[in-house]
Amino acid sequence: MLELLLPLHGIGGRGDLPVPLWLAIYSAGAAVAVSFFALAAFWSRPRFEGTTGRPLGRLTRFVDSPATRVVLKVAGVAALAVLLGAAWLGDSTGNPAPTWLYVWIWVGIIPLSLLFGPIWRLANPLRTLAGLVRRTSHKQLPQRVAYWPAVAGMAGFVWLELVYPSASEPRVVATAITVYAAVNVAAGIIYGPSWFAVGDSFEVYADVLARLSPLGREDGQLVLRNPLAGLATMPQQPGIVGLLCLLLGSTAFDGISRWSLWTRLTGNLPHIPVASAGLIGAVAIVTALFLLAARATGAAQLRPGALGSAGLPGAFVHSLVPIAIGYSVAHYFSFAMFQGQDGWLLASDPFGRGWDLFGTSGREIDYTFLGTGFIAGVQVGAIVVGHVLGVVSAHDRATWLFRRRELRRAQYPMLAAMVAFTAGGIALVSAS
Repeated sequence: MLELLLPLHGIGGRGDLPVPLWLAIYSAGAAVAVSFFALAAFWSRPRFEGTTGRPLGRLTRFVDSPATRVVLKVAGVAALAVLLGAAWLGDSTGNPAPTWLYVWIWVGIIPLSLLFGPIWRLANPLRTLAGLVRRTSHKQLPQRVAYWPAVAGMAGFVWLELVYPSASEPRVVATAITVYAAVNVAAGIIYGPSWFAVGDSFEVYADVLARLSPLGREDGQLVLRNPLAGLATMPQQPGIVGLLCLLLGSTAFDGISRWSLWTRLTGNLPHIPVASAGLIGAVAIVTALFLLAARATGAAQLRPGALGSAGLPGAFVHSLVPIAIGYSVAHYFSFAMFQGQDGWLLASDPFGRGWDLFGTSGREIDYTFLGTGFIAGVQVGAIVVGHVLGVVSAHDRATWLFRRRELRRAQYPMLAAMVAFTAGGIALVSAS
């Protein structure tokens, strides 16, 4: 079943939209534009900046209890051990490790973080392993490093996932996980726990997603909050813009690489150089579009002292989070629903020893339980909802940055970028 991993990894059912493509694009773009003008007319003061959530004392005590922390740490380390064991020791065919990595972890981290907030750091096995080495002092990371180590690690992962032709081979997965774990554990030992908040790509990604969760932390307490208010608390440090543009651009390239036109144009060319160039190009286009839109808002007059040191791109980067989530859901929903089943089916015999631990031996993936119309609805809905939430987040930040008389004019460049992202996202999941 592993040969299904990469072909399915973009999005299934392109061309199955229940409405014409042009109508879907125009309707989605209009929804984003209409939401912007409605906000401009009725939303003139910031509503998310500096708001607080409702404390959840009992839940905080439960989550922070030593027993809960130990259970989460043990579960994280055990999961890593099983994943590596299957990848290194299991058969090359019928191995669940690739599905566990590319579906259960990479795609599953989205609902996990949205539902449970910043839970990844509590179970992060790399944090746990680094913490086993006791040191009296740690080196300090230079402040200018910020989130760039996480961006570098994420770039390596998406290259492996989308470009490297043998990414679904168990030994390739094993090597990638081992190297990634070794680098981050070593860095965690040298620089201390603070490394994982800026250097561990998966923890940083999970933390970014968790900003949009109704569960968050304020002054050490778990709180129930408006998710968009949590999103407004995202730090504006170097590297965050790069991380989110990398996520958006890589997802866009995943869609482009499934187009028949791309296949025809690149079919006779060396795969790795061409695909690498395509990935870099897609990320560059998304980054340039966002940076131009964010900096063009500077033509309007800012409130004195309203802009932080990260500049306008950093001020608006939080609005890319719901867009990135919408893109990921649109592109990976059917992949997760179908290929994700394989992770459970193959888990009965993770090491290729002829076991049937869960009684799933001989069963196959059920491709019939979701119709193409439902999948298309989820695709379009995820993109539109993500962009509308992005517009709301950007508008609320703009009410903080700009004077009221400048508010609407200042946001036109960002609106144009949002509409372009929306139309492009729908074209990517529907074109063939």
